[in-house]
Amino acid sequence: MPDAAPLPVLTTQKAWVGGRFLDNRDGRTFQTLNPATNRPLCEVEVSGAAEVEAAVEAAEAGFAVWSAMGGTARGRILKRAADLLRARNRELAVLETLDSGKPISEAETVDVHSGADCLEYYGGLAATLGGEHVDLGAEWNHSFFYTRREPLGVCAGIGAWNYPLQIACWKAAPALACGNAMIFKPAELTPLTALKLAEVFKEAGLPDGVFNVVQGFAETGQLLTQHDRIAKVSLTGEVGTGKKVMAAAAASLKEVTLELGGKSPLIVFADADLDNAVSAALLANFFTQGEICSNGTRVFVEAPIKEAFLERLVARTKAMRIGDPLDPDTQVGALISAEHRDKVRDYIRAGVAAGAKLMTGETLPDDPALAEGNYVAPAVFDACTDEMSIVQEEIFGPVLSLLSFSEEDDVVARANATPFGLAAGVFTRDLQRAHRVIARLQAGTCWINTYNLTPIEMPFGGYRQSGLGRENGQAAIEHYSQLKSVFVEMGDVESPY
Repeated sequence: MPDAAPLPVLTTQKAWVGGRFLDNRDGRTFQTLNPATNRPLCEVEVSGAAEVEAAVEAAEAGFAVWSAMGGTARGRILKRAADLLRARNRELAVLETLDSGKPISEAETVDVHSGADCLEYYGGLAATLGGEHVDLGAEWNHSFFYTRREPLGVCAGIGAWNYPLQIACWKAAPALACGNAMIFKPAELTPLTALKLAEVFKEAGLPDGVFNVVQGFAETGQLLTQHDRIAKVSLTGEVGTGKKVMAAAAASLKEVTLELGGKSPLIVFADADLDNAVSAALLANFFTQGEICSNGTRVFVEAPIKEAFLERLVARTKAMRIGDPLDPDTQVGALISAEHRDKVRDYIRAGVAAGAKLMTGETLPDDPALAEGNYVAPAVFDACTDEMSIVQEEIFGPVLSLLSFSEEDDVVARANATPFGLAAGVFTRDLQRAHRVIARLQAGTCWINTYNLTPIEMPFGGYRQSGLGRENGQAAIEHYSQLKSVFVEMGDVESPY
């Protein structure tokens, strides 16, 4: 790990429109706080109707230039941006840690690099996007048709606060590869690194207006979802927000993709490698303080190994290092806000009240230096039942619910007994069972003998109330482009009239 870099000195942050920072007209601002201290990092200007309209106009002008460029040229700029992200990894990771509370060890090894991987991947795809030619043969006078894959136009991306830079890249990269322009609104709790991505794009040679950033709360997001000249909205967020976005988009029949919440199962059979399964359960619950939508927070363990699994799980959970997110030895940082911290603590109290046995996580960190931050110790519950709120509801914090099972059919039915369907995992040495169970689980993103690995090549998304559409992989291209069919007549036009 490199030596600590100087902390950034942050001035008031603004919208980024048409390749430059834009002052807002009414002077409204909000503070973004450091979750580790709850002290202000800086002021951020709220983007209102005037700023959103300016962003739409800039995006339309940028789209006219960008969509006329060939895929190879677009790809070259995206790959140059990926190189710049990697070159600025430390700077961006520090900023992400200050704004989100996650450990610097995660931000520096995962967040920035995964965003760069996304830009590089879609930069490589940009030159390959096209349609097909089909000859219809002699019976059609050797006429033919062809298809064109065309961009949608101006797209809006609305991000979440758990992976701010990565999510901005996940939305921008496929949109831009297809020739679209984008207006991105980061979550109000983590507004900083999207602006750095905008600067990176400009340095990489992206035409002005192709990537814009507006700041604010739900009101700003609604201005995007309701705007009749925005062709598509992609949201990462809560189920309730997703429903509102979908309803607003219906007025103009916008394209919509939604990556929402989950309450995902991780099923561990008795023949699994026990240490690997415990490792996966830790990753599935405590990485980024548990603030990951795909987390496997319902851990079902087959009865014969349940006690051995629990013993190892609790020991390793207690050994996790909670601390200052900028300390490279920290493994568990601060939750995003004091409000969210209190919500997670309320769920832990509710679990105890319902009769679940709290094996670890009952106390707050005792370091006085952490007293002002939003810290919650990773919690492991035993003796859970399926109807408990900690088992049924998405907590989005470091809370693991352990459940036991004896029969395959029973655990599959219990795993599927949720309105969500984002992710699922299975641990077993029996490959037939692994594939059989995965096929029966109602979830869009699944793992066998691992958890929460999301290479950019693999589509990511959920079933049911976990969302619509897919991010990443070639599947995302379908959500940022439209297909045009063109019939070419090679003979005379026959008409009965």
